[in-house]
Amino acid sequence: MLRIGDIEMKNQVVLAPMAGVCNSAFRLTVKEFGAGLVCAEMVSDKGIVLKNARTMNMLYIDEREKPLSLQIFGGEKKSLVEAAQFVDKNTTADIIDINMGCPVPKITKCDAGAKWLLDPNKIYEMVSAVVDAVEKPVTVKMRIGWDDEHVFAIQNAQAVERAGGKAVSMHGRTRVQMYEGKANWDIIREVKKSINIPLIGNGDVETPQDAERMLKETGVDGVMIGRAALGNPWMIYRTVKYLETGQLMDEPSVREKMDVCVLHMDRLIALKNENVAVREMRKHASWYLKGVKGNATARKGINECETREDVVKLLYGLVDEVEAKQQNIQMV
Repeated sequence: MLRIGDIEMKNQVVLAPMAGVCNSAFRLTVKEFGAGLVCAEMVSDKGIVLKNARTMNMLYIDEREKPLSLQIFGGEKKSLVEAAQFVDKNTTADIIDINMGCPVPKITKCDAGAKWLLDPNKIYEMVSAVVDAVEKPVTVKMRIGWDDEHVFAIQNAQAVERAGGKAVSMHGRTRVQMYEGKANWDIIREVKKSINIPLIGNGDVETPQDAERMLKETGVDGVMIGRAALGNPWMIYRTVKYLETGQLMDEPSVREKMDVCVLHMDRLIALKNENVAVREMRKHASWYLKGVKGNATARKGINECETREDVVKLLYGLVDEVEAKQQNIQMV
C-alpha cells in the first residue's frame, strides 16, 4: 500500500495535480470514485505570501477529499518556505507537494516548475529548507528532465530524498516534450531502484491495464492518473477495481456520465457562483461528452451555455437522443 510519511492511502491510485482543473469540486468527485490520494492544482507561493484573494480561494479543502496533497510552486527559497509554512499551519492538507514539473514558459521563466530539473543542488537546497520549516510531509512532483541532453532524473530524485522529502512523483517526459511523445517508463524504473522513498509513476496511464503494467514494469509504489480522468472519473474507479480484483468494470452509460457531470457542475457552482462555474464547466462538459455517439452538436453548443439550466437541458437532450436510438435498435 502507498504510504507517504505517516499518511497511509487506501490504494495506489493518485489523481495528478492538473492546473486549471483540480479544484475542490473536481477532486471530491474523483475521490468518490475511489482515488487513494487526490492532489490540488499548483498554487503560487507569492500569491500565498501576498494573500491574493484568488490564491486564497484555491486553498479551500473539503474534508471529504482527504487524504489530500496541496501543491505549491516558486523559484525563491524565502517565498517558497513562507508559503509552505502557511499551508502547514492554516490548511488541513495532509501533504505539501512542490512543483518541479510544470513546463509552461511563464512558470519556468520565474525559475520555478521544470526549471529546477537542471540543478540537483538547487533541488536539495529548496526541498531541505521547506522540510525544515514544516511539520507536514513534503513531496515533489517532477519530470525526468529538461530535455534529452539534461535528464538528471536519478540525481534529482536522490536530492529530494537526501533533503528529507517523503516521496517523489515522476512524469516520464522531459520539459521539452511538454505533453507530446511517449513517456519513458525505463527511466522511472531506474529512479525507483535508486531511492528508498516512495515513487509514484506518471505518464501514458490511459487504461486500467496501463496502470497495472506500470506497477509491474517499473516497480513504482503508486500510479498517478491525469488527463485520462478528465470527464472520466470512472477511469479512477475502474483502475482501482482492476488492480484489486483483476476485473474490468463496465464503462458508464451516457446517462451516468451526464449525471456525474451535473453533480460536478453543482459543486463548482457552490464553490465559485453560477456565472463563473458554468463558463469553467464548458471544458469539463466537453470532456464528459467525449466518446458519446452523436455528441458533435452538444460539444459545440456547450460553449454557448450561460446558465446551469442551459447545460442541463443540453446534456439530457443528448441523453434522450442516445437512449431513443438504443430503444429503436432493440425494437428492430
